[in-house]
Amino acid sequence: MTTGFFWDERCFWHGGGNYAFTVPAGGLVQPTFGGLPEAPETKRRLKSLMDVTGLTQELDVRSAPESSWVDLERVHPLSFLETFKAMSDEKGGELGSSAPFLPGGFEIAARSAGLAQTALQAVLKGEVKNAYALSRPPGHHCLPEWQNGFCLLANIAVAVEAALAETRAARIAVIDWDVHHGNGTEAIFYGRDDVLTISLHQERNYPTNTGDASARGEGKGEGFNVNIPLPAGTGHTGYLAAFDRIVAPALSRFRPDAIVVACGFDAALIDPLGRMLCTAGTFRELTRRTMQMADDLCDGRLVMTHEGGYSEMYVPFCGHAVIAELSGSAVEAPDPQAAVYAARQPGPAFDAFLDGWIDDLARLHA
Repeated sequence: MTTGFFWDERCFWHGGGNYAFTVPAGGLVQPTFGGLPEAPETKRRLKSLMDVTGLTQELDVRSAPESSWVDLERVHPLSFLETFKAMSDEKGGELGSSAPFLPGGFEIAARSAGLAQTALQAVLKGEVKNAYALSRPPGHHCLPEWQNGFCLLANIAVAVEAALAETRAARIAVIDWDVHHGNGTEAIFYGRDDVLTISLHQERNYPTNTGDASARGEGKGEGFNVNIPLPAGTGHTGYLAAFDRIVAPALSRFRPDAIVVACGFDAALIDPLGRMLCTAGTFRELTRRTMQMADDLCDGRLVMTHEGGYSEMYVPFCGHAVIAELSGSAVEAPDPQAAVYAARQPGPAFDAFLDGWIDDLARLHA
């Protein structure tokens, strides 16, 4: 079996309107050419790089239908969906914070959720060995009734709930290594013990009031929510240490039927919304470790769903490294920033500080 790659040109057509970075343009705020940081070019350039290197030709490339209203209602109340659809049919708008959409935004968001949902279904049915969903708009910040952080629908939650409802899996783990806390996914499953949610993120980045390590779930979900807030500058070695000492043991205890990764690339060396200094090699190694855990625990059933990442130059190389690793491809796209990262290694004092930080988190989540 090959690796599935799920994408749709229509997802690149989502837009947020007249913005300058994260601020609506107007008054003294001059419009910018790119508008919102969550723009199509990072994703489009990833697909283009894959086409140019030949990686695309090694994948099982598919699209997907929109998630149905039944699928969406497992996560989002009908009143929210009806309001979103009505606004989308007219002028567009915003149903939260930092998540604007243009006319047609509802259908594009439902298509994005459908990519994640169909990718997970394909893996659970055994149609592909694993999968990558190039979902856009992203989803891990979206709450059941509140859009935020560029996220219009909770893509991964919709996919997970559909898989559980169809009884193709009974226990699913979600690992989120986007630089921002996965507050939407956390909120949706916070009281559940059939979904393990793990978020590695830059401490107090976005949202600034969620993601504390002490938030570990409630009721029967206590202990099934693992937050790993990391200091700015954590970088390659720190991320791998956090995975080995916290993520891997949590997965081993939970023993999921499948693993879903919220695969954001905004923890990268170059990103306007993060300060974590990871490289394309970091994401490749995280992918390798996750694949090994999936092989050990759930017969390799692994799906990655695209989330953040806002460097038009660098995201394509990070994504290419992940998908090449996921598929076992020998096709390479050499990291153009490898030498820059090598020159920015922290000193022993920061290494010792970070080691203690991760030790404290590991003890909390043991």
